[in-house]
Amino acid sequence: MSELGKNVGLFASLRRLLGTVLEIAQVRLDLLRTEVELEKRRLFDGLLWGLAALLMLGVGVVLLCGFIILLFGEGYRLAAVGVLALLFLAAGAWLIRAARRRLQSPNGMFEASLAELQRDRAGLQTSGSHEQR
Repeated sequence: MSELGKNVGLFASLRRLLGTVLEIAQVRLDLLRTEVELEKRRLFDGLLWGLAALLMLGVGVVLLCGFIILLFGEGYRLAAVGVLALLFLAAGAWLIRAARRRLQSPNGMFEASLAELQRDRAGLQTSGSHEQR
């Protein structure tokens, strides 16, 4: 009878252990899903800034062509087109740098998930060393 009690206790313990492992896995997958969503939004934001930069550079190129065409004529008209072309080109360059900064991941992907997995591993190692005593 005592053997039957040990088996029931062992199976119940294994079920609880499996339930805990599945719960930890579910929490980690939820965290991973959240990080993927944040990464997707960061990429979309960077691409939007990149498209704005390309638009500004395109306008700058058109104005630069207009500047070259208008090399003849009245003096102030030429300076105004040149200043506008430089402003658009500078804005485009600034937007490209901003898009590049937004697309760079400061600490790598899935940093929070990796940190949680390391904490879990450290917790399991410390509980394993307590059981061996």
